[in-house]
Amino acid sequence: MPALGATDVLVKTVATSVNPVDWKIREGYLKTMINYTMPLILGLDVSGVVEAVGKDVSRFKVGDAVYSRPATNRNGTYAEFVAINEKEISRKPNTISHVEAASLPLVGITAWEGLITHAKLSAGQKVLIHGGSGGVGTLAIQLAKSKGAFVITTTSSKNEALVKALGADEVIDYKTQAFETLVKNIDVVFDTIGGKTQELSWQVLKEGGILVSTVGQPSEALATKFKARGVFFFIGPNAEILDNLAKLVEAGKIRPVIGAEFALADIAKAHALSESGRAIGKIALYVGQP
Repeated sequence: MPALGATDVLVKTVATSVNPVDWKIREGYLKTMINYTMPLILGLDVSGVVEAVGKDVSRFKVGDAVYSRPATNRNGTYAEFVAINEKEISRKPNTISHVEAASLPLVGITAWEGLITHAKLSAGQKVLIHGGSGGVGTLAIQLAKSKGAFVITTTSSKNEALVKALGADEVIDYKTQAFETLVKNIDVVFDTIGGKTQELSWQVLKEGGILVSTVGQPSEALATKFKARGVFFFIGPNAEILDNLAKLVEAGKIRPVIGAEFALADIAKAHALSESGRAIGKIALYVGQP
């Protein structure tokens, strides 16, 4: 059982989910960015029920349904119980299940910070979201639409119906079409792909536009050349954003997209699916009953 600090909440996990960052941590790719102590339990999403609270906890009580993207300085959420600082926790949206709620925290905070915090996306702006059928992409499309933006996204043709159902106004098949020749005067590019896709994205930005990336630092030289801005960011816990996401869920503005579900015992299979790059939306992990 995790040790419970004075400001910690002990959450009985009902569900968690897989993010690409999980297997990247597992493989050691992020050891220069995140200092972990071994042995380590992975997992950065959780939805569950409060089992116990520390003596100084004031915001939650036993029995509350909560969800969180906890800090990375302690064991993660691939577990039956997890101890989380109360400042990192939000109340679970009432209109969705724990499995759905567990798919939201990391990708939801990522989409919010990229589009709202960094890009300051507003109504009437045009945004290009790369990888629209992925975990972050499916949330980013919905969030951008909730802000009144015109949304263009790249995905494969088999996922066109999905991204349009989520609110995409225009869909580009990255396998057969060159997005850099089809769109222009974009206010915001949201890059979840990196590499050549990121490099080509500068061409579609309007002067003064912004390229926001979750995967790599945009080139300062290209930002100067195209008179635009580039931002790379890595998220942490943010209960305030989770509160905002819960309101959007309950208002029917955003909904989780789960492409696959696994039991916690089948976590290796879930990681393999994530590593394949073929997952649609999120990969959920069912842990236990509320």
